[in-house]
Amino acid sequence: MRERLFRSKTLRLALQLSVFTASLFATGSSFARPDMTPLGPNIADKGSAFYHFTVNTFDSVDGQRHYKVWTAIPDKPAPAAGYPLLYMLDGNAVMDRLSDSLLQKLSQQNPPVLVVVGYQTDEPFALSARAYDDTPPVNMAGSLCQQQATRGRPCGGGLIFRQLLEQTIAPQAEKGLKIDSHQRGIWGHSLGGLYVLDSWRSSSLFNRYYATSPSLNRDYIGMLDEMTQIDPHKVCHKQLIFMEGSPIPGKNKAGAVADAVSRVHATLPALRSRGLAVADWSFPELNHGEMFNAGFQRALFDMAAPDKTLPAANCPP
Repeated sequence: MRERLFRSKTLRLALQLSVFTASLFATGSSFARPDMTPLGPNIADKGSAFYHFTVNTFDSVDGQRHYKVWTAIPDKPAPAAGYPLLYMLDGNAVMDRLSDSLLQKLSQQNPPVLVVVGYQTDEPFALSARAYDDTPPVNMAGSLCQQQATRGRPCGGGLIFRQLLEQTIAPQAEKGLKIDSHQRGIWGHSLGGLYVLDSWRSSSLFNRYYATSPSLNRDYIGMLDEMTQIDPHKVCHKQLIFMEGSPIPGKNKAGAVADAVSRVHATLPALRSRGLAVADWSFPELNHGEMFNAGFQRALFDMAAPDKTLPAANCPP
């Protein structure tokens, strides 16, 4: 009887741990799978009373991925220093969730230009394309790229996508606009959040990096170690904002899960201890999927009216 009770408790513990891991690191379980219902017209199609839009299309160098990029420009005149600007990944889903009431609230402050980077599809997420574009090169930045490969998706194209984004997409999207180059941010969720973390390490285009629920599963957890070892002079002019919700109730922080959680929670204080501008915004009431809306909206309003409690980027002379 005792043996049967022990086995039952062990099975429940194993199930709790597997669900908790899926929730925290978004490893691709059914819990983390997004709604793929085809999208209808978005705010750019319907029109806005506060922003106007331009649309451009691009292709990857190898011709395998096809992008649709919306540039949302405030109708409000640019300030003397230029508009702040926010790049947003998973653009199809973002555009579907942008409303005119949200744009109205932005316009009441210092509204940013939005460069919303999506794909030529009517689905909210281009799963295979984003798996390639948003993940670091294999064997770099702590990347193993095993989980995406087991789903038949190519991965490890982050550097190639970065070259397209920064050398081709960005110049076209910003052409003719008065932009404040000191207020240029990038936002991403899940795999997009992973891309933002890697960009914080290796990109010089942006000043503010909003990583929402990044997919730090076992393929990419090593990135945290590399972040803590980076030369502070390379990133001291940047702000990194990490946004995370909560795993589901009933979690059991034991064994390997506790170790992974402690590594995540230790990284940001370690970066701050080196004088880097890093913030942690917690949304304990929201799960991984719900963090998409909360994350991009918080980033939008922070670009329009920067949070004065954020540590300032400060490079030593």
